[in-house]
Order: sequence, then structure tokens, then C-alpha cells
Amino acid sequence: MRTLVQTLVPARLGVGFRWLLASSWSTNLGDGIAAAAGPLLIASLTRDPVLISLAALLGWAPPLVCGLYAGVLSDRHDRRRIVLVANAVRLTVLIAMIAALVAGRLPVPAALLGLGLLATTQVFADNATATLTPMLVHRDDLVVANARLQTGFITLNQLAGPPVGAALFAAGRVWPLVGEAVLVCAGILLVSRVTLPPHGRTGAETDASSVWRDISEGVRWTARHPAVRTLCLTILIFNLTFGAAWSVLVLYASDRLGLGAVGFGLITTVSAVGGILGTALYGWLTARVSLGNLMRVGLIIETLTHLVLAATTSPWVALPTFFLFGAHAFVWGTTSRTVRQRAVPARLQGRVDSVNTICVYGGLVVGSAIGGVLAAAYGITAPFWVAFVGSALFVVLLWPQMTRIAHDDQAL
Repeated sequence: MRTLVQTLVPARLGVGFRWLLASSWSTNLGDGIAAAAGPLLIASLTRDPVLISLAALLGWAPPLVCGLYAGVLSDRHDRRRIVLVANAVRLTVLIAMIAALVAGRLPVPAALLGLGLLATTQVFADNATATLTPMLVHRDDLVVANARLQTGFITLNQLAGPPVGAALFAAGRVWPLVGEAVLVCAGILLVSRVTLPPHGRTGAETDASSVWRDISEGVRWTARHPAVRTLCLTILIFNLTFGAAWSVLVLYASDRLGLGAVGFGLITTVSAVGGILGTALYGWLTARVSLGNLMRVGLIIETLTHLVLAATTSPWVALPTFFLFGAHAFVWGTTSRTVRQRAVPARLQGRVDSVNTICVYGGLVVGSAIGGVLAAAYGITAPFWVAFVGSALFVVLLWPQMTRIAHDDQAL
């Protein structure tokens, strides 16, 4: 067992990182369970496409609303304490939802409110957590540390969590929430063992003007860095089309592909398997293909994904498409994370990460709102057709910008 632990998490990464990794894996499994159970819960309470897409909107809106402020808090205060408090609030919300379900008194508005609160607390926990690895691990070991974190995210959040969540939901609507609560509690206990070096700004101003100054500094730095700026711009634009299609994915899986609750979880699982392949091949790919060309291929894959899903009714065509999309998504995610961690100075990690988060979820929020309206008015495939046309247009516009993406090893 000791040899296995040493292989997975070498001693040079430190005891603190091992506790962080264990906490991350625990909460990632809980998040994966919630990813399938949340939409299924709303779909079990209503068949209204607008309300179902609203569930996706409430999951994606909090990072847009709270993300920049979360970045300021992470750069000012004890990041471990932020993670602990945010997850404690998250656990409280889960317990309240469990009690309401057991009592049979969870109407659609209350369920949507609960999902929104869970997403809000996760914004603060995730932003602070993203800054911990560079504090615990030497710069030269960041690649190894991030690989372990990414492995946990893919295998637990994307691969294992959704089918577990769907299976638990099939056994009873309350069980996914119980499972998530247990895992969040474990994550709290594990991250409480982490000891961080001194950080934050003692006696920092807390008035509104100082908060806006801090936010502006992070935004300006992002805007002036060519690689980080290009990645943020691209993810913002492409998540408009992605959000439109994926906001009604639970209805697409059941009504278009004929898959049940477990089948809906299988879609995310298949995407995660593709992600594992993409992550495993990442080093091989970047050694042979420039990052700019790699991103260009990814944009083409995403565009064709929408076309295939809009046209097919067969799970045997759709599932391989989700697999390829998953590989692309995690190659893109690994590139974005690598560029940011190597380029961003420590004092700005939280704020620059929050700017990227705003771009990610800004596109998803607007896209999901569009997707629900399109599906209600024109049918379940309408968001996918619109996503294909929009993505094709964006590929043409963004094509020259991909040359700006490069690894920057200097903390500017």
C-alpha cells in the first residue's frame, strides 16, 4: 500500500498536498453524483423545458455573479478557511433538501433554490481550492500534482459520479443527496488537515472601492496577457453554443435517444472516458503539435459534435460523439490550466482564475437561457442546430487568434 501511495503521490509533493488531493477526490465524487442527480430531480418534478433549463442556469449563474468576488477573497484571506466555510454551508443546504424530500415537501421552486445555493457555495470553495496547489507544491512538480488532481476529476467527477448519481436516483430521489452530503463532509475533514504557508494580506481594506480595485487588477492582467486572454475569449464564445445545447441534455437523452435515467448518466461517463484518453495523450500531443493547432482541431471537433447530435437519433452514433467531445474538452482544459498556473503570479491566482471562470459560466448562462427557449418553441434538437451554426461562425472568427496560445513559464 505504501508503495502504491508513493507512486500515485510522491513524497516530494508533501503531506499537505496528499490531504488536499484526498479532499479533492472526495468532493469531486460528490459533484459527479450531483451532476446527474440535479437535472433528474427537477425533471422528476416537472417536464417543462424552461424550468429544466433553469436548473442548468442556476448551476451556471453563481460563478458569473460571485466569481470575481470569490477571487478577491481568495487573494486576501485564508484560502483553506474559505474552503472549509463554503463546504460547511453546502453541507447545511444538502441536509435541508434531504429533510424536505423525506417529508415530501420539496416543490420545484425550493429544489431550484437549493441547487442554486449549492452552486453558489461551490464557487467560493472551488476558487480557493484552485489556488492551494501552487502554495503546497514546488513549481517543478506542478505538472505531476495537476495530473493527479485532473485524474481524480475525470475518474470521479466525470466518470464514476454521474452513473452513481443516476443509479442512486433510480433507487430513490433522496439517496444522491445523502451520498453527496457524506462526501462533502469527508472533504471538509480532509482539507482541515492541510497546513498552508503564510498568505493573504493582513489588514487589507474591505470597503467596496478596494474590492473593485482588486477586481480591476485581475481583469487588466488577464487582458494584457496574450495567451490567457485568448483562452478566456475562446471559452466564453464557445460556451454560448455549448450551453444552449447542453442545457436540455437530460431531455435530449430521454426523448431523442430513448435513454433512461441511468442512460443520461452514461453520457457523462462516456465523455469522461474520452477525457481520460485526452489527458493520457496530452504530453504526446503537445510534443508533436503546436498548442495553436491543437486548439484549432478542438474547435472543429466541438462544431461537428453539435451537427452530429442534431442529426442523429441513435445512441450508437451519439455516444462515440460524446466520447470524442470528452477527449477534446479535457485537452482544452489541461492547456488552459497549464497556461494560467505557469503565467499568473501567486498574488493574482485567485482573481485571474475568477476571470476565466466568469468567461466559462458567462457563456453557459446566456447559452442555457437561449437553449431552453429554443427547445420549447422549436423542439429538442433546435439548440443543437443553432449551436452548430454558431460554432462554425466562431471557428472562422477565432481561427487566427489560436496562434496566441503558448506556454509562458514566466510569472509576469
